[in-house]
Amino acid sequence: MNVTVLNQLKSKFRAHFGVDPVVVAYAPGRVEVLGNHTDYNEGFVLSAAINHGTFFVCAPAPDAACRLVAGDIGEECAFSLSDVSATKKMSWANYVKGVLAGLQARATVGHGFLGMFLGDVPLGAGLSSSAALEMCTGLALAKLYKMTVPPLDLAKIGQAAEHHYAGVKCGLMDQISSLYGRENSLVMSDFRSLEAKTVPLGPDACFLICNTAVKHALVESEYNERRERCEQAARYFASVLKHPVSHLRDVSWDELEQYRDRMDPVVAQRATHVIGENTRVLQGRELLKYHDLEAFGELMYLSHESSRLQFENSCPELDVIVDAARRLPEALGARLSGGGFGGSVVVLVRIGDARHVAKELADAYNDIFGHPCTTMVIKPSAGAKTL
Repeated sequence: MNVTVLNQLKSKFRAHFGVDPVVVAYAPGRVEVLGNHTDYNEGFVLSAAINHGTFFVCAPAPDAACRLVAGDIGEECAFSLSDVSATKKMSWANYVKGVLAGLQARATVGHGFLGMFLGDVPLGAGLSSSAALEMCTGLALAKLYKMTVPPLDLAKIGQAAEHHYAGVKCGLMDQISSLYGRENSLVMSDFRSLEAKTVPLGPDACFLICNTAVKHALVESEYNERRERCEQAARYFASVLKHPVSHLRDVSWDELEQYRDRMDPVVAQRATHVIGENTRVLQGRELLKYHDLEAFGELMYLSHESSRLQFENSCPELDVIVDAARRLPEALGARLSGGGFGGSVVVLVRIGDARHVAKELADAYNDIFGHPCTTMVIKPSAGAKTL
């Protein structure tokens, strides 16, 4: 949590509105560590809240008017409580509007607010700045309006904001990770029960985020194809297995191996990745009980290889970084993080090795593409809270 950013935000709020904020909330971004495209298959994910996030500060308005300011650009979006609809002009406001709409559905909101947000989550790195904004908004406005909102309900409000206001059909991983994070720990999410628990990673471990800044074309259509293939696979297994199957979560690795050769080859590939990822997450959780970072890191490398070959959601930029990490003894594990087709690689390292590994990976990327990837060190950190 960056106190300098908070102090800047309070100062900007005072200068813009002429009053001090009465509520302050903070929510971190997140990184997906293991469990790729498993959330919509009702599987498992290991993720982490990170030490970069977003602050939201607010004060009550005397009437039904809401004045919302993006602290980084100083732009204001004004609207009324009676018309909390999505806007095309200032799309950044839709995340806050969507959360406010979710709170309004729970209880009567009697007055507007003066609000401003500012954060230090790098945009475009796949660290979910949007979920951080949603969760700190939800915590701040819930406190301002004296509402009690359980964490899982708040996560669902943030997800609904993404779906209906931002137009992104995301799962719940980003919001859950932001809310349930703990210092030096990973968040283990079960996307069937929506239960989240923390798993200690240890104080000597951290992650590097290597951002390619690449986003390949047709990502949305490719994502939709992967999801449809997973649904096809689940329907196939439901027709041949004797126990109920609603999602790939219900299929074991042994069952996959028994039937894989009878399936459409592409459908089998997609299912292999997801079922393998669920298996790796469960294995990873057990390894971390013994603080076996080397074996856990090997699961990350296997995860990336599955993404590359089975799910085909990697790309040359990501592969160059992972291959370079494989050659470094200090890089314990590496894999693409998030949807794929560009974005970032997450690398597991010990804190003392982070600077050396970051330089080696940036140089390796520069050798191939003519410019270095951007790197940053992130620590698993505490989840969202009001201050």
